[in-house]
Amino acid sequence: MADLSQYKKSDLLKRFLALLIDYILASVVAVIPFIGWLIGGAYMLFRDGFDFDFMKHRSFGKQIMKLKVVSLEGENTPIDLKISTQRNWLLALPLVITIIPIAGVILYFPIALVVYLVEGIKVVNDASGRRYGDEFAKTIVIEE
Repeated sequence: MADLSQYKKSDLLKRFLALLIDYILASVVAVIPFIGWLIGGAYMLFRDGFDFDFMKHRSFGKQIMKLKVVSLEGENTPIDLKISTQRNWLLALPLVITIIPIAGVILYFPIALVVYLVEGIKVVNDASGRRYGDEFAKTIVIEE
């Protein structure tokens, strides 16, 4: 695994804005009847691993904020759907939980609040700005 000291902690405001852009996008899509939650949840889960030229293995929010995810297994290791899933499953959970009739909508807000608070506190307090998802996937977010 790469030495974390070679990476500068990315700007927290940029990371927050990138997440906010992605979350708004996923939430807007999630209101589509029947399949919206699935599309929104899938986006949050796979958002850093799509191999489309316009995304460059990163989410729309990261693209706009000029951030990228780097694998600590080697900088030339592309972030694929597997690594993206390892990074983002916790962030996708609140949207996916809305599949449960009535209870999912009720549980959405408290689960989202806890997940995002825990991950946010981790990013702020971690010397290299890594959240738990980054630790699971052995990644770090850097500025381009």
